[in-house]
Amino acid sequence: MNLFLTVLEIVTPVFLLAAIGFTWVKLGFEYRVEFVTRLAMTLSVPCLIFTALMKTEIDPAALATLSFAALAAYGAVMLLSYLLVQGAGLEHRTYLAPVIFGNTGNLGLPLALFAFGETGLGYAVVVFAIMAILSFTFGVWLVSGGGSPLKAIKEPIVAATLLGALFMWQGWQTPKPITNTLELIGQMAIPIMLLTLGVAVARLKPGRMGRAVWLSLAKVVICIGAAWGVGFWLNLPPVPFAVLVMQVSTPVAVTSYMLAEKYGADADAVAGLVVVSTLLSVVTIPLTLVFLL
Repeated sequence: MNLFLTVLEIVTPVFLLAAIGFTWVKLGFEYRVEFVTRLAMTLSVPCLIFTALMKTEIDPAALATLSFAALAAYGAVMLLSYLLVQGAGLEHRTYLAPVIFGNTGNLGLPLALFAFGETGLGYAVVVFAIMAILSFTFGVWLVSGGGSPLKAIKEPIVAATLLGALFMWQGWQTPKPITNTLELIGQMAIPIMLLTLGVAVARLKPGRMGRAVWLSLAKVVICIGAAWGVGFWLNLPPVPFAVLVMQVSTPVAVTSYMLAEKYGADADAVAGLVVVSTLLSVVTIPLTLVFLL
């Protein structure tokens, strides 16, 4: 019973904030997703990543191990996802990136914070940063059907990640007034992302629901299996192990839908994956936490 209550305390704020965003739209109130998403992705999330990395007190060697673990886990997920999509005869541009990359920002960061505190958030930021770099390079390359993945260097999230890693490595700190300002901006990120998740899900028009169900279930199995295997192989300590599994196994991100819409992939199919995988996460995330706590 105590474990159940602990899990409930962790996941309830996440889904309640998303539900508020969902209800907000259904009541007919205005919510400009494009503006809020740009605010989050270009300002609040980069500030959150930078300050979390700069102020982290986690052993740099442990962070390096977790970074390698995240790369290895996503590498395994990429291979297994390719075999799944190829074997099912599905279009790579539409389905591969959503199956590989999860909602490590909107869901993964707050889950890590609520479940494992500031230490867990520090680890989660590392996994999120790895995912963001891969998503904005390899992921965009997949969805767009080609082009240079080096465009990711221009993304504020990637710049904040590299700069935060440099400050952490050198032990540098920004002046206190600057740090306080950056932290205050970064504190917007988690509630904004969760509200926007609910708003985006409310506005999506999902398609191909049957396919979305089995793909979403397959994604959960692939991602948990890959992250669990890598964590066990590298003998990660309990908290980074749990954070790695939770982050890698998060449901399909709304950004996958936005990228599909932008680059002409089947956006309706991706919308179905976002809705179904997010609904499934109401069950899969608590169950996963039960085994990790």
